[in-house]
Amino acid sequence: MRSTLSFLALLIFGFVFDAAGQDPTRFAEEVAGLVAKDDVQRETDLILFTGSSSVRFWSTLASDFDGSNILNRGFGGSTFPDLLHYQDELIFKYNPSKIFIYEGDNDIFMNQEPEQILANAKLLASNIHKRLPDAKIYFIAAKPSVARWELREEYKHFNYILSSWTSFEEKISFVDVWTPMCDENGAVFKDLFIADNLHMNAKGYKIWAEVMAPYVKE
Repeated sequence: MRSTLSFLALLIFGFVFDAAGQDPTRFAEEVAGLVAKDDVQRETDLILFTGSSSVRFWSTLASDFDGSNILNRGFGGSTFPDLLHYQDELIFKYNPSKIFIYEGDNDIFMNQEPEQILANAKLLASNIHKRLPDAKIYFIAAKPSVARWELREEYKHFNYILSSWTSFEEKISFVDVWTPMCDENGAVFKDLFIADNLHMNAKGYKIWAEVMAPYVKE
C-alpha cells in the first residue's frame, strides 16, 4: 500500500493514475467508431452509460429502459484513466443529464490500489460537475465475477470506499450491483456469466437493469 502522504498528495494535485502503464490511445479507433455513429438524439434528458466492457456488451440497454433517452458509450476493457482521456468525446459532447459510469473492474485487475482508483473517480466527477453542473452521476459498483473472484477483497474494499465517498456528495450516487449478484453466503452466482466467467449473460444484465431502474427513472 502506498503511504498516506502519497495518497493525499495525489488528491491535492489530481494526478491520474495508470499503474499498469496502459496507453489510452489503444482505444482511439474504437472511440472514433463510436463517435462516427452520432446520429443519436441530443435531446434534453439524455441518459449516458459509459465505462468498460460490461457496459459495452449491454446490447439490450436501451430496450431495458424503454421510454428513456439512453445512449451506450461503453468501450473496450477500459479503466478510469482511459475514460478521463476520452471524456470530451464520450461524455461532454452529449451534454447528458445523467451519467452512469462503470470503471474500476479492470483498474483493480491491473493492480491499481483502490485508493488510487477512487482518486481518479473523484477527478472525473469534479470535471463533470465543472462542465455539467446539473448532471447527476451514478458510479456503478465493481461487479463480482467468477474469473476474478480471487480479487474479491480488493473489489469489496473499492466498493466500500466509493460508496462511503458518494454518500456525502451531492448529485453523485453509488449503484450497488455487487450484492444482488451474490448469494446469501456472499458467493457470486455462477450462472450470470458467459463462457469467460467475466462478462455477463442476459440473466446478469437483468439484475443490473432491475437495480438501476429506480435511478434511471428518478
